[in-house]
Amino acid sequence: MSKAPLRGSRKVAKVAIEMALSESREQEREYKNKYLKENIHTAAVDYGGDFVSSVSKIIERAVVAAKREGVIREIHADEGAVAGATREALSMVMPKAVGLNVGGKIGIARQGDHVIVAVFFGVGLLHMDEVAIGLGHRAVSYS
Repeated sequence: MSKAPLRGSRKVAKVAIEMALSESREQEREYKNKYLKENIHTAAVDYGGDFVSSVSKIIERAVVAAKREGVIREIHADEGAVAGATREALSMVMPKAVGLNVGGKIGIARQGDHVIVAVFFGVGLLHMDEVAIGLGHRAVSYS
């Protein structure tokens, strides 16, 4: 049985998760160059703090990183797509994170009209850390 190549939003989701799990700026650059050859634009940004008070900052950081790295255009629809996908990703991990400190990375990937945001959290409670990944997808105009 042969493995079919990943296509569309599934491939872009995999890339966003890899960006969120990257361990260094050097690895981010390596992934960015690798995926750009496949016409997948990427960005990653770190964050941390109390989950509830950090939600708006996390969304803002995702939008700023996506614009800075050329993943999206500086237009309302693209910015809204990243903000919405980030909020969707955050809602997936909210049950584990509310009331606790989180730290981690946001990975963003776009190919064509697929924009995907992955958030990776380390959720801290004393010395008992938990981990969580959330994923959000939006479709935007490619033209």
